[in-house]
Amino acid sequence: MQAPVTLTLADTAATEALAARIATRARRGDALLLEGPLGAGKSTFARAFLRAASGDPALEVPSPTFTLVQEYALPAGPAFHFDLWRLDGPADLAELGWDEAREGIVLVEWPDRLGALRPEDALTITLAPGANDDQRIATLNGWPGRMAGIA
Repeated sequence: MQAPVTLTLADTAATEALAARIATRARRGDALLLEGPLGAGKSTFARAFLRAASGDPALEVPSPTFTLVQEYALPAGPAFHFDLWRLDGPADLAELGWDEAREGIVLVEWPDRLGALRPEDALTITLAPGANDDQRIATLNGWPGRMAGIA
């Protein structure tokens, strides 16, 4: 088992750079679970990841808070951005196309709502506020053997 990696991200640009580095390692079947309180930077991370993975820095990436899931066609295959904040639990995931989405890359905000559907092989990215308004603390857990050089 690999020990978690904890990084101090000085500002939004550092969060976006981390997301871009992780995007270069993502492949079909991967799950990225974004944990942290409201305002911790989960949506910022997801936006930056999707823009980097698409190769389009201007890609429109709306928050899926109300739609619950947004789909993106990426060069590496489809990606699905889930925001499960309004979900009571995993029972509604089938209607959102969870099983099909797992064939691509999934980014999940509020993964605690996944219950037993939480992928064991996921990369969990926990974001927390840092010492000032712009700083974030990111803890990465998972993807053994794939995280070398991420820091």
